[in-house]
Formats: sequence, structure tokens, C-alpha cells
Amino acid sequence: MTRLLAIGVGCRAGCPAETIAGLVRIALERAGGGPAALFTSVDKQTEPGIREAAMALRLPLAFLPRAALQAASPRAETRSERVVALFGVPSMAETAALAGAGPSSTLVVPRLSEGGATCAVARSGSSS
Repeated sequence: MTRLLAIGVGCRAGCPAETIAGLVRIALERAGGGPAALFTSVDKQTEPGIREAAMALRLPLAFLPRAALQAASPRAETRSERVVALFGVPSMAETAALAGAGPSSTLVVPRLSEGGATCAVARSGSSS
């Protein structure tokens, strides 16, 4: 079974799709490529830049409940006090990636940040 690359995405309000998509491309290259999908918080459903980036990259996009991100929080490597205050998780990108890839996933690209966008990549655990 091929293991999924879960790309966690976060952004400030109004972040352009081009900025998000560019950061995702960098993260995918660092992760070595493979089947991938984008994940973020339900709190970001109203951000057009995330939806537009997913369409431009031709990647599926899933909005995860806060509880799923919080469950992945202990495995995050990065901590932003601003994100903790706003969303209750240490890193939107890292927790979304880890939650999207599943409970036995590992972070393969820690949080990248540029132009108001953040991105991280986790790989799903083996099926054996």
C-alpha cells in the first residue's frame, strides 16, 4: 500500500492562493513527492486562498475538526503562541498534516512559513 503525504496548510486571512501553492510545492519537493492531499482546520473553510491553491495543485482538500488537530498536537515540533491563542494547537500546519496522515504518521517536513502561509508534511504510517 502506498503511503499518503498529508500536507497541512495554514494561513493568515486573505493569503493569496499563489503564496500557498508555492509553499506546498516546496514542501512536496522536500518530502520526495508521492500521493498527496491537503489538510487544514474547519476554521479555514472561508479562506478562498486555500481552496484555490488546492484546485491549482489538483490536490484533494479536507477540513479537519479542531479535536483532530488537538489530538495530533503532542507530535508537533513547532509552537506558535499566536496559533495556540487562536486555535488551541501549537502549529496549524503540523497538526493538520499529522492528523490528516493518521495516528501513526510522522512529520517529514516541519513547518515552513512564507508570506502569511504555513505548510508541513507528514507521511502516513506503514500498514503492516
